[in-house]
Amino acid sequence: MAGLYTSVISSVFFPLHERLKKHDTVAVRQKMEISQWWDRARLEELRLLKLRRFLADVEAHVPYYRKLFSETGFQSGEISRVADLARLPLLDKSTIRANIDATKSEKAEGLARFNTGGSSGEPLVFYIGKERVSHDVAAKWRATRWWDVDFGDPEMVVWGSPIELNAQDRIRGLRDRVLRTKLLPAFEMSEQKLDRFLGEIRHTRPKMLFGYPSALSLIARHAEARGLQMDDVGIKVAFVTSERLYDDQRQQIGKVFGCPVANGYGGRDAGFVAHECPHGGMHITAEDIIVETVDQQGKTLPYGAAGEIVVTHLATRDFPFIRYRTGDIGVLDSRPCTCGRGLPLLKEIQGRSTDFLVAQDGTVMHGLALIYVLRDLPEVSSFKIVQESLNLTRVLVVTEVGLNKELTSRIESV
Repeated sequence: MAGLYTSVISSVFFPLHERLKKHDTVAVRQKMEISQWWDRARLEELRLLKLRRFLADVEAHVPYYRKLFSETGFQSGEISRVADLARLPLLDKSTIRANIDATKSEKAEGLARFNTGGSSGEPLVFYIGKERVSHDVAAKWRATRWWDVDFGDPEMVVWGSPIELNAQDRIRGLRDRVLRTKLLPAFEMSEQKLDRFLGEIRHTRPKMLFGYPSALSLIARHAEARGLQMDDVGIKVAFVTSERLYDDQRQQIGKVFGCPVANGYGGRDAGFVAHECPHGGMHITAEDIIVETVDQQGKTLPYGAAGEIVVTHLATRDFPFIRYRTGDIGVLDSRPCTCGRGLPLLKEIQGRSTDFLVAQDGTVMHGLALIYVLRDLPEVSSFKIVQESLNLTRVLVVTEVGLNKELTSRIESV
């Protein structure tokens, strides 16, 4: 049961915070709390209705899709089932990059610029509107509450995105203090910093952890190596995302911190696609997101077949993601979850994972430490990082302008 402070934060402060940002997060989450218990037939009716409205809006206001629909003979008004989406071509990063301005809605306002982590070696710049932010936060909020924790409960976040690490201004710092969220940088994890992380976790006594599975499992392994008991801190759940969660990582995190591990799948580009419930089901955010799996030729695959995960996000009318190729491999499940929710399931996620790099002095660095730098170099269109030894890390890049001395120096300085 939530304490008084948590109740005030989740029912008063956070809703006010979202309203001031002109987000509809609270209303969206409240609807999601109800619709998650609908059966699949009713959810499918909702998705079809939202899909029709979404495609009609995109056709009317997004130049890229207006042209695409015209060229392919696709008419949004003729959609009779969700599966009709397969009549549209797949969307990939290179297509978005080539049509970045034409992909923006003509009526979009206040778009925020984002970019992907680039773990595939192909970073992407894109834009997000307030509607999508509201829906994504609402989806995450709903999934958080599945585990009997909420905004306002103490949280330790082990993360590494520059968006978070470089945005700790006074206002954000104040918000994090009110929400009782503590951010620990996941990029450089020397033994000294791992000791400090464990000390802060014990001092803060968070109700939940959040971070990369590789980072949380590294912290757990360090606690074991130090002989430190961490299962008495009071952590109720460890949320992990952004990488593939391996069975040994789940077991180690759960054993050391004495809590269940809740997996999440998605990204800044695709959205919060799926979250794990306490019964082990990876529930797709079906009210907003349509997930397909396709083969190498782009043909839609049936339930149970492994294929590339393709996402259509129905709250992205300002900058649409329609049949977007994630580059991850997964399997859809036709069976319902024992929790009783009607939300469809991802049976398996065989997606890419980002490993650690080890510096010459032995400091463990998350692979994203390099990825985040390379993805922001406008001259670099794709890249690959391979560490062969402590003394040799190869950075392979494809550039638009050639590899001059200045660019080479900037990459080497990373």
